[in-house]
Amino acid sequence: MTNSEIRQLSNEEIMKKIDECKEELFNLRFNAATGNLEKPSRIKELRKLVARMKTILRERELEKN
Repeated sequence: MTNSEIRQLSNEEIMKKIDECKEELFNLRFNAATGNLEKPSRIKELRKLVARMKTILRERELEKN
């Protein structure tokens, strides 16, 4: 998901996506701990995606002030 795609979403949709990504991250970390992780790079991708979404939410919050 690119920044432009994230910016087209509403704040509520972004929050929902963040929750979904965090849940997937939890599952991936659990699989990594048990040794069943197929794609370790997905953890890094999700962490960066969550950070991008939070950054965009923060930018919107600062624009209101």
